[in-house]
Amino acid sequence: MSQIVRIEVRLPNGHWAGEVTRNHSNLVLQIIETMPLGKGRGTAQIAAEQELLSDLDNLSGIESVNLLGDDKASVTIASGGGGFIRPLRTVGVVPRTPFDVINGWADWTIQCSSEQAKQLVNEIKLENLQMKLKSTRSSEEKLLTTRQREVFELAFRRGYWAAPREVTLTELSAELEISKSTLSVMLHSIESKVIDKYYDEILS
Repeated sequence: MSQIVRIEVRLPNGHWAGEVTRNHSNLVLQIIETMPLGKGRGTAQIAAEQELLSDLDNLSGIESVNLLGDDKASVTIASGGGGFIRPLRTVGVVPRTPFDVINGWADWTIQCSSEQAKQLVNEIKLENLQMKLKSTRSSEEKLLTTRQREVFELAFRRGYWAAPREVTLTELSAELEISKSTLSVMLHSIESKVIDKYYDEILS
């Protein structure tokens, strides 16, 4: 049975994404997509504020930067500039994209076997990298029921949890063809499950 592991790892010194986000500790770098090119090189499509993107040309780990507009860029990573860290390559797992890097910390979600999850943690420790294991769960484990997921998706898309709220309970219940009281109970149950699941992560 596979596991869904969420782990934060502090990228080592010299890793381009670690370095540029440590230089701009208040900004978020989003790695949209990444691809190895061989001989230790690679490419990545990223999104970040212009202040951070402008600093990429100053990094020895970056060969070239191609600005794409809308706060996005494509970068070519130099050999030794830092792609997937050695523990990921050793275990043979790849983080899901997109993922964020903030102040040198990469926030990864990885699907792997239980043995791979244990090995990954051990390999990260052997590299003396700081890490925070945020959560692990079975890939077959569902937080919400099928009906709850349908309600959650519609409520989210319609802006029920937006600030300010973009749809009323009355409008949402009419669209779902259920009573306001039933919908209110369902939304409360969904919110309770999500809060219970991620309570520790929110406070960490």
